[in-house]
Amino acid sequence: MVGQEHVLQALVNALDHDRLHHAYLFTGTRGVGKTTIARILAKCLNCEQGVSSEPCGECSSCLEIAEGRSVDLLEVDAASRTKVEDTRELLENVQYAPSHSRYKVYLIDEVHMLSTHSFNALLKTLEEPPPHVKFLLATTDPQKLPATVLSRCLQFNLKNMPPEQIVGHLGTVLEQEMVSFEEPALWLLGRAAAGSMRDALSLTDQAISFGSGKVNEADVRSMLGSVDLSFIYQLLETLCEGEPTKLLDVVAHMGEHAPDFEGGLDELLSLIHRVAMAQVVPDAIDNSWGDAQRVGEIARAITAEDAQLFYQIALNGKRDIGLAPDPRGGFEMILLRMLAFRPVAVIDDSLGPEDLQPVAQSNQPSAAVEVGTQAKKLHEAPRPAVVPVELMPVEPMPVEAAALESTPVMPAGAVALVDLIPANWPQLLESLGLVGIVYNIASHCDLRSVDNGTLEFFLDTGNASLFNDSHNDKIRLALENYFGHPLSVRIVPGDVQRETPAMRKARLAQERQKQAIASIEGDPRLQKLIARFDGELDRASIVPTDL
Repeated sequence: MVGQEHVLQALVNALDHDRLHHAYLFTGTRGVGKTTIARILAKCLNCEQGVSSEPCGECSSCLEIAEGRSVDLLEVDAASRTKVEDTRELLENVQYAPSHSRYKVYLIDEVHMLSTHSFNALLKTLEEPPPHVKFLLATTDPQKLPATVLSRCLQFNLKNMPPEQIVGHLGTVLEQEMVSFEEPALWLLGRAAAGSMRDALSLTDQAISFGSGKVNEADVRSMLGSVDLSFIYQLLETLCEGEPTKLLDVVAHMGEHAPDFEGGLDELLSLIHRVAMAQVVPDAIDNSWGDAQRVGEIARAITAEDAQLFYQIALNGKRDIGLAPDPRGGFEMILLRMLAFRPVAVIDDSLGPEDLQPVAQSNQPSAAVEVGTQAKKLHEAPRPAVVPVELMPVEPMPVEAAALESTPVMPAGAVALVDLIPANWPQLLESLGLVGIVYNIASHCDLRSVDNGTLEFFLDTGNASLFNDSHNDKIRLALENYFGHPLSVRIVPGDVQRETPAMRKARLAQERQKQAIASIEGDPRLQKLIARFDGELDRASIVPTDL
């Protein structure tokens, strides 16, 4: 009954309070315990100690049911007896009392395999069963059962078991059997079982034989053909660095061990999921694999945007990898897609390749370009640049260069650093060229103070869940490029006291919406049309033209 507490509670209450039904239907995927629960229920009904939720397991009735020799428990495999003649033969003795038990129990497995005529033959008995008969039906496909049958049964849906429950139960069984094991090996078995406890126990038995009486990670990984997790860590770390050559080298090393590349894609998805969880809730890192520290390091080395992009590309790749000429080629293309579509930079159309200075990719991926005397604009966007470039902090200018360089010309309506106050922060934000999550974070910031090149912001706590240091750096670099001076920027999550740019934008949009509705409602031509055709104005369809 592991993982099926919802079914257990209902059956226990029914048995202990004598609220028995004449027909029970157990549904669920393979290996979750449908037939096992039906046999346990048969013991509860026919135990010589009386009907209860705790059969003794020692009386003759319990022992006969456990050993499969009870004449009053009729087990039928509907998959092999689908004909109506078989069903009639089974039910022709239903009116006779059980031989020596309390109830005559019919356990029909895979009942959905019965033919239409067989269901019709069974239906009459289900409608008016003798008091000494109980029907226990089990199926993996309840949709194929007629509604007339379903309506006459108490239906219990058994759930697939998550790996956590399977691992816990396997650990208990192995401890009782005094078999040594490694916990990571149990997680491999639990995930390979895909929700089926029966499959998990079968795989564990196979792993014990494979490992000469022990269950260790290396043997189980070899038995299942799973990919060594060290390769998966290397793949994600190399993706963070953005090095295609190193990435393909890791895949080549994987290929030397004849891995299951589709399984490797599943492992990569699982790791990216754990990384994304660590970025949002660092304390939630699962250390079942003993790798919490390494997962945390990857979470700090990759942006939340990249983690989400990698996960989506890998998830779509699961659908496409089976169409590739070979699994390794499909796996490599998925990884190369992650690099190709990773946000790097989008540059003003007026710039040419000669205006850019390529630099080495850093461990903290960010998009940028060195800003020169012409104050060229760079904007982040979710598509790659032609040339990998990086936002460079503005260094103090040597005296000789200062004599040659002119002060950057501020665009019309621009905010000078000396004039920057909290009130004009929304105006400045729209001139920084930020997009995506970085713009979203900046728009929820309240400028608290500007003091000698140091800007302090408070970030609205309701929008700070994805904020990290890399976002702080991108906002600082954008401000430095705008003003042409080195700056110190500090963003602290907290309660904002002023209207943030996001709040201001929402307020203005609401005001424009009200003005648009008022303008439409006040249009005399529209009023004439409504009056003439008995129309009605759909206010939800009114949108200001500048939104």
